[in-house]
Amino acid sequence: MRNDDRPHLGSEREDGMNIGDMIQKMKQHPFYPDMGMIASHLGVVRATSLSGKRVNAIEIEFDGEEIRKIADETRKMPGVIDVMIETAVSRRLAVGDEIMAVVVGGDTREHVFPALIDTVDRIKKRGARKQEIFTI
Repeated sequence: MRNDDRPHLGSEREDGMNIGDMIQKMKQHPFYPDMGMIASHLGVVRATSLSGKRVNAIEIEFDGEEIRKIADETRKMPGVIDVMIETAVSRRLAVGDEIMAVVVGGDTREHVFPALIDTVDRIKKRGARKQEIFTI
């Protein structure tokens, strides 16, 4: 039995994410004894774009329904027991602000690390729209 009604599934946070709290909640999962690993990702706004331009802020918008679908897909991956996702409230975020947090619990690192990376990539591609605001 997987717990698909987690409070952190696609929830928006205005006050920032707390990876420690998310991990503690993951440890309350009924199948926690089967977990050999919990991995996390905390995305923050960088001061420099991938192209090297100075970033002042980003405009971000998340699609909660799509993020819930992504979480469901992740739970079906081999070895994954559960996933938790929190995002910033859709708005303008400054350099250093937290964008999203993802926690994946599963059996081994061979399953958990790829699931974490894949989940973050799918959220960025399908569950979020981002526009960088550059310094003039």
